Amino acid sequence: MKRMLRDAAILFVITVIAGAVLGFVYDMTKTPIAEQKAKEKKEACQEVFADAAEFAVVSGSGDESYAAIAEGGFDKSSIEEVMAAKDSAGNELGYVIIVTSHDGYGGDIQFSMGIRADGTLNGVSILSIAETPGLGMRAEEVLKPQFAQKQAEAFRYTKAGAALDSEIDAISGATITTNAVVETVNAGLYYFREVLGGGNGNG
Repeated sequence: MKRMLRDAAILFVITVIAGAVLGFVYDMTKTPIAEQKAKEKKEACQEVFADAAEFAVVSGSGDESYAAIAEGGFDKSSIEEVMAAKDSAGNELGYVIIVTSHDGYGGDIQFSMGIRADGTLNGVSILSIAETPGLGMRAEEVLKPQFAQKQAEAFRYTKAGAALDSEIDAISGATITTNAVVETVNAGLYYFREVLGGGNGNG
């Protein structure tokens, strides 16, 4: 009995010490981790809105934003965060919208979009993707450059070679990935027009 009590006491002490150490490590690392995440987010915003001096959060993800784009037929995408891109004088230049496609071949694909006040898409920056190596993973190489400095209400992908600004050349052998990215870009553009009231939208 004494041995059981002693073992229980030792286990209790070890648990308390382990908990204290974990708490200490968490307190020591939470600030650097938060700072690193903030830095990565700003870099992603800066990539799609290079001339902006600051980014102010307008809204985050939620049922309201999902309902807004689902109404436009984009029920396989979601709006994660919206930031107003501003110049050094505080004038609003447009928005950075972080979006996620839930329709990728290998899972979710998340990226940021920079959209100017007139509806021009500065470009996209892929934040996370887990598609098939050599196929869908070529989205960064093949798809990303095609969205830069384009102005279109919506994009469509083609396998016959893009002839219009609104057309995107599909990744060979990865139409599921291509469609997921294109449709989610369209979801972001729809949200920009209909909810944020950008471009020619009525929001």
